[in-house]
Amino acid sequence: MAGLVDDGRVVVGCNVENASYGVTLCAECGLVSSLHASGGGRLVAISCVGGDGEPLMPCGRCRQLLYEHGGPDCLVEAVPRPLRVAELLPYAFGPDDLVAAAASTAPRVPSRLLRWRGHGTVFVHRDLAGGQKVWTGYWDRSTGEEGKETGILEEAPTWSDVDAAIAWGRARTSRVILVQEDGEMRWVGEGDPPGRTEAP
Repeated sequence: MAGLVDDGRVVVGCNVENASYGVTLCAECGLVSSLHASGGGRLVAISCVGGDGEPLMPCGRCRQLLYEHGGPDCLVEAVPRPLRVAELLPYAFGPDDLVAAAASTAPRVPSRLLRWRGHGTVFVHRDLAGGQKVWTGYWDRSTGEEGKETGILEEAPTWSDVDAAIAWGRARTSRVILVQEDGEMRWVGEGDPPGRTEAP
């Protein structure tokens, strides 16, 4: 199996059988692993063939994999014509649905954590979801003071927009710190920054 990536790379994968059928690895699993191991990106087109050279259709699990790592317009080799993943998996649910759901509920603080509202520090940082860079974060008990209790109160969902991630943090505490991709920390909370902004 081979896949074309949006930056021009070609990645490959193969089926790996197992005596316990449930842990057999489909070729698409290997392809997606290769995609991430070689730098990430999005699949543009894929081809999977059997021993006779004829195109093989992905199973349901693999259609979901292809949707999340190539999107609805990723082409799958088929006879008599290539098919879009959206044709193989209509009404699919993917990373964009998670981002939309998270954005709509970002400001709400779970009732079990209301007593912590206004305390601690939120750290907003980059992450990867479905091969795409996203923003996420976590809310920690720490205020950066020596001897104070630390520990994660809540982990954030993911967003494509950093402003949504910051809004999530500000709904919890005035102490919000943006950890940039180079590791530098920037105050994005309310008011003047404190003297210390070290992550616990």
